[in-house]
Amino acid sequence: MSAQVQQRGDVARLRTPVAWGVVWGCLQAASPLALWWLDAATVYALGLTLIAPVYIGLAVADGRTRVIAVETVVAAAFVLVAAAGVTGSGWLLVAGLAGHGCKDLWQHRTGFVANTRWWPPFCAAVDFVAAALIAVLIAADAFS
Repeated sequence: MSAQVQQRGDVARLRTPVAWGVVWGCLQAASPLALWWLDAATVYALGLTLIAPVYIGLAVADGRTRVIAVETVVAAAFVLVAAAGVTGSGWLLVAGLAGHGCKDLWQHRTGFVANTRWWPPFCAAVDFVAAALIAVLIAADAFS
């Protein structure tokens, strides 16, 4: 099989996870509407911190001690960014989501955690869409 045919097959297999990631990214950006009694920054920070246990769980499923340690440290870093974003600039939350999207792209490219082929593209789409929409809200001064 040629490299081009293989690449087209890979793209086709990832189309559905990425499409669902876009949907969930939009829902994440709109999530403060569902939790109206909380500040938007708190809701977005909660969303960013909810990513951590997923990646730690995937690392545990992988089973390699090094992978578990790395994913735990990386998850903790994103939790700290989210916590700072609650009372700091909303741009911290945008940076956290975009940074996590970049981590997802790296994960997809390297396969650092075993058996997660569809998850990183899905999560990257969520992260980048949510980050972009939140950035628009901040720039439009509609972020509270």
